[in-house]
Amino acid sequence: MKEYNVAILGATGAVGTRMIDQLAKSTVPVKSLKLLASAKSAGKKLSFKGQEITVEEAVPEAFDDVDLVLASAGGAVSKKLLPEAVKRGAVCVDNTSAFRMNPDVPLVVPEVNEDALKDHKGIIANPNCSTIQMVVALAPVFRKYGLKQIIVSTYQAASGAGQSALNEFYKQTQQFLDGKNMDANILPTAGDKKHYPLAFNLLPQIDVFEDDGYSHEEWKMIHETKKIMLNDMDAKDIKVTATCVRVPVPIAHGESVYFEVEDSSATKEDIQKCIADGDGVTLQDNPSNQVYPQPINAVGNRETYVGRVRPDNENPGAFNMWVVADNLLKGAAWNTVENAERLVEHDLARVPKDYFKA
Repeated sequence: MKEYNVAILGATGAVGTRMIDQLAKSTVPVKSLKLLASAKSAGKKLSFKGQEITVEEAVPEAFDDVDLVLASAGGAVSKKLLPEAVKRGAVCVDNTSAFRMNPDVPLVVPEVNEDALKDHKGIIANPNCSTIQMVVALAPVFRKYGLKQIIVSTYQAASGAGQSALNEFYKQTQQFLDGKNMDANILPTAGDKKHYPLAFNLLPQIDVFEDDGYSHEEWKMIHETKKIMLNDMDAKDIKVTATCVRVPVPIAHGESVYFEVEDSSATKEDIQKCIADGDGVTLQDNPSNQVYPQPINAVGNRETYVGRVRPDNENPGAFNMWVVADNLLKGAAWNTVENAERLVEHDLARVPKDYFKA
């Protein structure tokens, strides 16, 4: 069996450290592992399968002799360094937004559109965390009953904005309990003009607002869903709209999803069975016994959890459901490593001659 020289870009971050753990538990045969990060993190030591590895500075030359790159170091870093890695012969799975909407880059959730991996030109993009769990839950329904419309409201955890936002959330919680003013320097989004506390609060803004009043996070959910399911970010076959909200939960996103199917004969039981049989999905749906997915129980698990499946009594052929997943695992680190597993499994972990150039 071929073994692969792997590099993790952004290895010291919240997602990067989880990539190390998920890679250790994966089927990817690792010959060697490089851990790459910014100059200020170089020299730190992290563990992989009991072996201590020193973090190196992420520079183009660091990708020499690397076969697979798993990246989560921010969009600007990915745009700068991943084309350099591809030039050196590495296939890259990127967890940032840098390449998601590029028509030459497959946007892949293995449970949904694994075949898209065959079209890669050196870079594969991970979708947004909130998009991933929704399409995993909806994919089996889409295949069997078709989809006409999706309306999603998200309840997104603090960690979705990064480790610094999570740390600030914890600090704010203690400040509030101590009767002090809460420091707010990061959320809703670091690059915007104003910042508000998340602790004991809800923020109906994730990322900046577009001219049409939708946040960029909402824009991403709409267009990523279309690209993943229909291979066209502007497809009209499925109507998608989103409202994205940051909530005072550390890890794991929740989503309320309304969807309309093409086959109006589908019943609640049909939808439940379809979801339960889906790849990567666990159905937790017994309201009479108060069984339903909760973020606190999803933390540390790769699965996407679905419950509260019920018909919309006002709209025939429409249903509602509740979806929960660990945004740092299925929404990021695990989906990245899972893509790497499928690349290896199908002998696609090699750069084609006409590789993508940024």
